[in-house]
Amino acid sequence: MGSNMGSDKSVGSKLWIFAVWATTIFFIVNLMAMIATVVMSSFATRWLRSWLPDGFTTKWYASAWNEFQLGDVLLVTFEVVFAVVLLSGLIGVPAAYAMARREFPGKKAVMLLFLLPLLIPPITYGIPLATVLYQAGLGGTLWGVILANLVPTVPFVILVMIPFVEQIDPRVESAARVFGAGTFRMFVHVLAPLLLPGVLAALLLVLVRTIAMFELTFLVAGPTSTTLVVALYAAVNSPGVRAVQSVDAMAMIYMAVTLVWLVLALQFVNPTQIVTRAKRENAH
Repeated sequence: MGSNMGSDKSVGSKLWIFAVWATTIFFIVNLMAMIATVVMSSFATRWLRSWLPDGFTTKWYASAWNEFQLGDVLLVTFEVVFAVVLLSGLIGVPAAYAMARREFPGKKAVMLLFLLPLLIPPITYGIPLATVLYQAGLGGTLWGVILANLVPTVPFVILVMIPFVEQIDPRVESAARVFGAGTFRMFVHVLAPLLLPGVLAALLLVLVRTIAMFELTFLVAGPTSTTLVVALYAAVNSPGVRAVQSVDAMAMIYMAVTLVWLVLALQFVNPTQIVTRAKRENAH
């Protein structure tokens, strides 16, 4: 009886492992097939009713670059991403420290307020936010796009960093104050090195989120403040006849830019370090 139950568990376990691997492989194959289709289409001279294009060319990249002014779009995208990541860190990390170390009336309500931009769809608050920015004269400007993107990213950094701050023993701060360190000096020289892994991980996620943020940027951006993801949408939906290869070439440029950002960011942060740090804390 016991051996039969053990055998049934073994078979069930093997079936479960097989199902997990089959699902994972199916997902990866489909993803790679979609990417390969876009890549081949972006280089195809013509591709109709055949497994492979009739020929290959790079003219669609030059066409997309000139038609959609991608040089200016990439510069704006870089400026927006850099500013949002920098300001999210400068505002979010000190705010997370204050939220973790201070008790005050309405703290739970403030935490709920921080959660709202992350829980509800951006389009829900994006329309009234865009209205306010246009009334303030910031609509259609670079700073309007930056401010709109800060609405979800600053609360995100705060919520990610609060557990990191809470893991630091308050006695470390007390010892620094005993030796004469003020709040600013203690934060820069004592807390900042301890919080650095969490800060880098949070800002990496902010970077990815900002590159991919369509709704808020679309509602606020103007002709001179369009990011790459909005330009890609405009290329697909703008009137007129346009070769699909040109749009695919633009999609490839978007994917390449995102990949470059990620590769550069991953030189400074390990995305598994949050889990590693948590395991170390639990072990102690």
